[in-house]
Amino acid sequence: MPQFRTVFFAAASGLMLATSAWAGKLSIVIDDFGYRPQQENQVLTLPTNVSVAVLPNAPHAREMATKAHNAGHEVLIHLPMAPLSKQPLEKDTLRPDMSSSEIERIIRDAVNKVPYAVGMNNHMGSAMTSSLFGMQKVMQSLEQYNLYFLDSMTIGNSQATRAAAGTRVKVIKRKVFLDDTQNEADIRFQFNRAIQLARKTGSAIAIGHPHPSTVRVLQQMVYNLPPDITLVRPSSLLNEPQVDTSTPNNTQPGKQQPPRNPFRGVKLCKPKQPIEPVDATTYFKVISESIAESALVKYLQHQWQGWGKQA
Repeated sequence: MPQFRTVFFAAASGLMLATSAWAGKLSIVIDDFGYRPQQENQVLTLPTNVSVAVLPNAPHAREMATKAHNAGHEVLIHLPMAPLSKQPLEKDTLRPDMSSSEIERIIRDAVNKVPYAVGMNNHMGSAMTSSLFGMQKVMQSLEQYNLYFLDSMTIGNSQATRAAAGTRVKVIKRKVFLDDTQNEADIRFQFNRAIQLARKTGSAIAIGHPHPSTVRVLQQMVYNLPPDITLVRPSSLLNEPQVDTSTPNNTQPGKQQPPRNPFRGVKLCKPKQPIEPVDATTYFKVISESIAESALVKYLQHQWQGWGKQA
């Protein structure tokens, strides 16, 4: 009997390890930390594998980064990057046309303002992350601080993965935004979508914000994950296979071309010699002859003369 019990527990342990190895990995990151401590404190009561991204120039950036770290959560820098849309930019927003030294200064300042950070992700940033030259300067700077980059994927053709080639910076990508709307049913739907992606592809990163509705959904759902889904930190996904579907964007900052107009109009053949003018009599004669010879007029003539009648 003791021998059977030993074999049973060994088999059960092996099964549990196998299940864990094949489980889908779900990572959740909550952005925009540093502005609303009351709501952010509720996020910090969630499981420690829920990570937070702190805006370096937020008034409570250092405080909330420290509290998150002390509570066991992974901390990222949520660095503002220039969007394609025209809107006011926050202080120290990274732009593609910035020099390497200016980008280095901003990232160094952000590292000092967000203690315990192990990674960085972009706040907005569609213009910056779609610039290969801009993101290469970012990756060269991140390499000095041993930070990974979580691409928020605010634009499909992000150059982040391509820009990190040749550096030691590892890039991972957001798969789902949890709260494009603050409707709880929508957030729940997106959370379940992240679960399905984690199950299908092996891992998925979902990004949300410290809205009351998002916090309520997380409080309900992170404690009731399916048995084949494991909640993990984003840093545990750094060695997961990453697929880069971007196309090269080698346009240098400040030299962007205007959008190409696919309709260029009809090209006209220019005559080699000037066209001789046509007098009115000739013009109307040609028109009348064309009408007289038209199929419709011929048909009406035949009908009028009785040719179209059957015998």
